[in-house]
Amino acid sequence: MLKTRITELLNIQYPIMQGGLQHLGTPELASAVSNAGGLGTINALVYPTIPEFRAAIRQVKAMTNKPFCANVSMLPTLSPGELTPEYFKVIVEEGVPVVETAGRNPKDFIPMLKAAGIKLIHKVPSVKLAKKVENIGVDIVTIVGLECAGHPGMDDVTTIVLGNKTAKELNLPVLIGGGIADGAGLMAALALGGEGVVMGTRFVATEECIIHADFKKWIVGASENDTILIQRSIKNMVRAMKNKAASTCLEMEKNGAGLQELLAIISGKVGKKSMLEGDLDSGIFAAGQAVGLINDIKPAKQVIDDMIMEAELIMKRLNGIYAKQQ
Repeated sequence: MLKTRITELLNIQYPIMQGGLQHLGTPELASAVSNAGGLGTINALVYPTIPEFRAAIRQVKAMTNKPFCANVSMLPTLSPGELTPEYFKVIVEEGVPVVETAGRNPKDFIPMLKAAGIKLIHKVPSVKLAKKVENIGVDIVTIVGLECAGHPGMDDVTTIVLGNKTAKELNLPVLIGGGIADGAGLMAALALGGEGVVMGTRFVATEECIIHADFKKWIVGASENDTILIQRSIKNMVRAMKNKAASTCLEMEKNGAGLQELLAIISGKVGKKSMLEGDLDSGIFAAGQAVGLINDIKPAKQVIDDMIMEAELIMKRLNGIYAKQQ
């Protein structure tokens, strides 16, 4: 059994967390991951109103009696009309056991989460930011490297270096993400000093994910060279599927386009529509280099079971290598 500080803190069976996945972080997928022994995640930003978010939390609770997480991604500063404070209020009222934050520092919300006994994970793209949040009261830090889908940060540092260094420099337990899709990735993260992994792209290629089947088929057929980094010019870099929309965005950036011009291509509404309708070229689809490691579409439980089986085989092999040296 793989027991770490993560499994103990979060009361989960395996040190495997499902990423927020933007529009794809739904109760169906989150509950499947949690029921399989991992930590499933719903994404608050999927729900544009507070009643919808509350209903989603209650749906997860109806589908699993295991711990699950709510992801709340925040803008750099609190903006008029932003629902973040209301999201946290509902999270406390509904007794969500774990919260993952990203974006700005979550310090303003920590007292209410601590008072409610809610565990807080904060995701960062650099060692510097990880160290910055270590002492504000978060329970776990997630570090994501250049390979990851979505926002890998601007420093172009890979997961193996970031995970290793962050685990060495922090006392808090560290979740490692970026390029991880199987038991070998899980064992590598643990070897680097991490206490578990967070996976996004691997869980998109599951039966429970609501994305159109054509995107799942693309993941299975894609190689590690089929993603692209965009939005560097607007300081919001994203690793995405190499499609027409992403290529157009990159070309517009080279020609000096700013955020307002790029929104016609990178808008979340456009991306969501394309993901649900199976339009592989019209929207930005966040995908990590782990696509090169994914060869099938299967239930979330099978993903986790296969990871653990592979991890156990790797441990046996490594123990055998060690034993030969004695």
